[in-house]
Amino acid sequence: MGFRAFDALAFTSLLFRLVPYTSARLNPAAADNSVPRLRSVSAALRAQLRPLFFQPPRTRTFIASTSLLSDKTQLAEELQKQTQSNGFNPMAQKANKVPAVPRPSSSVLLISPNNQVLLLQRVKQSSSFPSAHVFPGGNVSEAHDGRVPPVDSPQRHVDSEVYRNAAIRECFEESGILLARNNGFGRLIEVPEAEREEGRKEIHANKTTFPTWLSQKGGRADVDGLVPFTRWVTPTNVPKRFTTQMYLYFLPTLSSTSIAESTTAENDEEESKIPLPTTDGGLEHTTARFLPASVWLRLAQEGRIILFPPQFFLLHHVAQHFDDLSSPTAYGSIPREPLPREELENRRRALLEFVKTGEPPWTEKVISPIVMPARDGKKRDDNRSLLGLEKPGPELAGSGRSGVKDQFVLVGFKKEGPRHLEVVSRQEALDAKL
Repeated sequence: MGFRAFDALAFTSLLFRLVPYTSARLNPAAADNSVPRLRSVSAALRAQLRPLFFQPPRTRTFIASTSLLSDKTQLAEELQKQTQSNGFNPMAQKANKVPAVPRPSSSVLLISPNNQVLLLQRVKQSSSFPSAHVFPGGNVSEAHDGRVPPVDSPQRHVDSEVYRNAAIRECFEESGILLARNNGFGRLIEVPEAEREEGRKEIHANKTTFPTWLSQKGGRADVDGLVPFTRWVTPTNVPKRFTTQMYLYFLPTLSSTSIAESTTAENDEEESKIPLPTTDGGLEHTTARFLPASVWLRLAQEGRIILFPPQFFLLHHVAQHFDDLSSPTAYGSIPREPLPREELENRRRALLEFVKTGEPPWTEKVISPIVMPARDGKKRDDNRSLLGLEKPGPELAGSGRSGVKDQFVLVGFKKEGPRHLEVVSRQEALDAKL
């Protein structure tokens, strides 16, 4: 900011904004009245203008900086990297300047009986998040789930039974785990494996609807068991966008916390039998596995799996309540000893209390990640980008809804996907090193 060179664009911009204010001798009192009138000027430009009002009239000079231009160039580069990291070629999108309409979708953080989280690895050929590990989920289908509000309605981005139906259907299609209750007793419904696999194929192929198939099995979708846990709206620079409602779902804890197709213990006769997660035969996923949230995070930081910012961020918060870490990001410090059922339940209650906190609460937060410009136009030494999580996206601008104000995600956008992710506080983000 120490330049006194006259960059042509910056000088012209300053000149037209200063014409009403440079004809009179300004004193500090007048300056305080004048500066607020420049509300249409960017914050960075106001920072350059304010010192002019406090200088003697004969010594005032225009102070122009090329750092604003370099910030924009760097920001464009970071956005391009983010677009590539999502599996798209940004050069092929230049002709289309109108942001894509976000597709309604749902996703589930499925919690196992021993408080582990299910992730599926997407196939390499996937059009969205190729090779990444993701939560079960997918697009809302009107035929299976119901109709969402129209594109121009803010209610399109609000939790509803339609989004919940989609979450339960997609979880079944992708993992084989059926989050449905028995119509008679209210327990999780148990369907033989052969019938489940046949149903997955028929529903995926649209040979029958999910509600029809489920009613034939004597069950109903457990929409009340889903707990909203943020909504994510894809940034506008990504060609394929989604408005994704995230949910938590807790499978019941068992006297014996191992997951099995069946159980033979006499005291487990009253408990639901939780099937092992399986892939969809390679249509969309290649692996399906429960692991502690901290283990998934550590694997991502070691570069062994790909996690996108939404998955990494939410797993980070689950780990704070489930994994008894020595520090918030010490993902390798998770104890190995199995926990008694009472402790598992206590940790679930702690997570449920957490999602009710905040302003807005985590059940209502809407996050559209934005690449934040680097301070002083300087790139980080590790070439990572800082993602802000406070904005809800252009579709909800002015709606009063917002995301997370006090936390950010550091991420290195690579062609193969996001790498070296880290959740940082606002104070850490304001540090000169970030």
